[in-house]
Amino acid sequence: MNNNPKFDDIRPYYESEIPAAMQRIAHSEVFPVLASFIYPDDDLESVKERITSFKTVREFQHDTMFKVNEQIIKRSISEFSCSGIEHLDKNTRYLFVSNHRDIMLDSSLFQYYLVKQGFETTEITFGSNLMMTSLITDIGKANKMFVVQRPSGNIKDFYTFSQHLSEYIRYAITEKKQSVWIAQRNGRTKNGLDATDQGIIKMFCMSGASNREKALLDLHIVPISVSYEWEPCDILKSLELYHSQKERYVKKPGEDLESILTGITQFKGRVHFEICKPISNEELCLHNSLTNNEFHKQVAKLIDRRIIAAYRLYPNNYIAHDMLSGNNTYSDYYNETHKNDFLQHLKMLEKYNTYNLDTIREIMLKIYSNPIENKLLYL
Repeated sequence: MNNNPKFDDIRPYYESEIPAAMQRIAHSEVFPVLASFIYPDDDLESVKERITSFKTVREFQHDTMFKVNEQIIKRSISEFSCSGIEHLDKNTRYLFVSNHRDIMLDSSLFQYYLVKQGFETTEITFGSNLMMTSLITDIGKANKMFVVQRPSGNIKDFYTFSQHLSEYIRYAITEKKQSVWIAQRNGRTKNGLDATDQGIIKMFCMSGASNREKALLDLHIVPISVSYEWEPCDILKSLELYHSQKERYVKKPGEDLESILTGITQFKGRVHFEICKPISNEELCLHNSLTNNEFHKQVAKLIDRRIIAAYRLYPNNYIAHDMLSGNNTYSDYYNETHKNDFLQHLKMLEKYNTYNLDTIREIMLKIYSNPIENKLLYL
């Protein structure tokens, strides 16, 4: 594999670094807990021997990470489905641009599906804010994750980070021959309104040729739409949006880790991934008379239309929309059992009675109803 020291600050681990990383993981303080979750039928020492025997990323991903996802599906997902694999060619490397609902699961479950279909896994963007411990860093970088610096208020630094990230993504796809997964925006969708940040499109173009259409075409952009029946971390998201109404929200120490663990363990019901049709040259060239800013905006909307059209609605979405509107417009899409389950879930908000419960309840209803609003807006 072609190694470039220019990207040593953000790249995943090289194969030569995997054995040492596996040793560190196997001897970490929380390893017994991880081992019991991933390999519930094996004793600790045999799991430790298994992990420390891995010499390659592929071994780690096809064994341990595959089993991680199997356990998550077994314990917290009632039905896992994917479609659209026919849009992909095993000999082509892609830039997968996905809506983002869960810190870990969006990309992790997608890798699981690719492995099951006989495709190579992708490299994955990994926010610098998530590198909370050396253990998480080891697991992430051994799992083909590369670091994305969270922007500060310094515009010059932000531009430098964006240029560097753009160059690495292009290098990964065109030279390393690795596909890449990236979220459509900075951070998860908290309010249910999936939207591609046009700044992401600008970033993709920064490392390309002066021909912006070719700069994007060379990356082979494929939108991914992931839909959860029960929104991961819906209560945590509702509380964050509630506090954000009054002041700028600042995450508390350990909050990202809490979201990761909640996303993994919370019941998610049905989960569906849709691999959308790749963005074509013809679609990009439709906008060649626009300014760069308008071009980036239109490409973002093009990705949005793919993701929103493919987003799968569940009874919870229709129930929440009818509850907010005060009518029964979508009553054909759910029954009394669905509604009672949803109402029981809303009752979990009552323990936050020091806040305005009506406001928090409305926020959560919008998390579930807004995907319908998005479809009405775009389709």
